[in-house]
Amino acid sequence: MHRRQLSHRGADSGGEFLFNKLCAEFLGTCWLVLGGCGSAVLASAFPQVGIGLLGVSFAFGLTVLTMAYTVGGISGGYFNPAVSLGLAVAGRVPASSLLSYVIAKVAGAIIAAAVLYVIATGKAEFQLGSFAANGYGEHSPGGYSLTAALVTEVVMTFFFLIIILGSTHDRVPAGFAPIAIGLALTLIHLVSIPVTNTSVNPARSTGQALFVGGWALSQLWLFWIASLFGAAIAGIVWKSVGEEFRPVD
Repeated sequence: MHRRQLSHRGADSGGEFLFNKLCAEFLGTCWLVLGGCGSAVLASAFPQVGIGLLGVSFAFGLTVLTMAYTVGGISGGYFNPAVSLGLAVAGRVPASSLLSYVIAKVAGAIIAAAVLYVIATGKAEFQLGSFAANGYGEHSPGGYSLTAALVTEVVMTFFFLIIILGSTHDRVPAGFAPIAIGLALTLIHLVSIPVTNTSVNPARSTGQALFVGGWALSQLWLFWIASLFGAAIAGIVWKSVGEEFRPVD
């Protein structure tokens, strides 16, 4: 996440450089799905050297960290429709281009899921399985209920946005935000993979669900509603607490 971009209000209002920003968000979301979901599908249980839950968690965090430093100066480095909504609610970015950003991110996730599907099916006797899709109930890795999944996704997205908004504030030293945000996403996955396979990102959920179909598509609504709701609440809280805070002289 690039601090200057996140705090530069109205940067997209005239449409200037919007195409460049949408391309950056498309690429960033592609990388997030390829690195995060790719590690889960291809490497998590690979014979003898499987990276497991810990490895997948770090893979997601590293995708955000590396691509935020790469394209954060162009687009802000969001890679997540929920993050865009939370920033808009907090007044950090204009709401006028929100839909364009959401479309770019979802498109990036779908393209990455398609690439991952092509790679995964190149293995003999490939079985699709969950394909790193998000789910609850019988499709939760740990068998957690719809309520548990809903609470997990709302709370984890809320704190993810609080960390993003805080670490990218003008009062915080520049250049360190991607580290804090990448580690936050790693921690979120360490906690919530057993519950939902971890979403906190509707685009990431959509790309995988389209290839799994069936149950994944029927449960996709939760991962949109929960993430967007958690992000919006975080934006409201931060706008009233974090943005209005002024240090005592």
